Amino acid sequence: MRILVTNDDGITAPGIDVLQTIAHALSDDVWVVAPETDQSGVSRSITLHEPLRLREVSRQVYAVKGTPADCVIMGTRHILGDTLPDLILSGVNRGQNLADDVHYSGTIAGAMEGAMLGIPSLALSLAISSANHDGIIWDMPLAHGKDVVEKLLASGWDKNVVLNINFPACQPDKVQGTILTTQGRRSHGRLAMDERHDTWGRPYYWFGFAPRRKSSEEGTDTWAVHNDMISVTPLKANMTDLDVTSALKDVF
Repeated sequence: MRILVTNDDGITAPGIDVLQTIAHALSDDVWVVAPETDQSGVSRSITLHEPLRLREVSRQVYAVKGTPADCVIMGTRHILGDTLPDLILSGVNRGQNLADDVHYSGTIAGAMEGAMLGIPSLALSLAISSANHDGIIWDMPLAHGKDVVEKLLASGWDKNVVLNINFPACQPDKVQGTILTTQGRRSHGRLAMDERHDTWGRPYYWFGFAPRRKSSEEGTDTWAVHNDMISVTPLKANMTDLDVTSALKDVF
């Protein structure tokens, strides 16, 4: 099995080392194509107005000065030649990708680009506890990632659907199981604009999120991760709402 690994945190991020370990436990044919720098929040953007720079880091490991989607396209259309990957793994992201955040996530985008090419693709993210922001527990995906991926591969899911895997912020032996979930909703009241001033007195701004959690509906991705479960959420690129389509069929 040929596996292509990417991420959005960049080629030097610890999460991609974790994902390579998981991938190598599944296959001897692993290729890494990841962004040269952190591309968090770029969603599915691609680079159109400047050339892509490609750097070989080591054997079968490459860095692209571009987005996660760029990396998947570069990997499948150039680096791997005529032999496409059988599986694309994107992550492991430093921080959860839950609820509405999946629309912004470069981690999800890397997997979604693979699905759009007809390749089974998984996005993997690891939650960070708001009480211990620097204490991310990489042992969590290392302990459970291979098993989760193997079970999903055995299921033979629709390759046009991305499976979004989120690991909770707890020790590996505290996991309460793995659950299939739906996409939750984020509390947009958490989003804040932090205005600051440079040495010339000119304003600049940072987006920020207040450390509070919206009450989550049972069965959603946010609820599962909050309750120390591994969440698996199927996501589609086709965002057509069939209920609204049906309701509007007589309008035009």
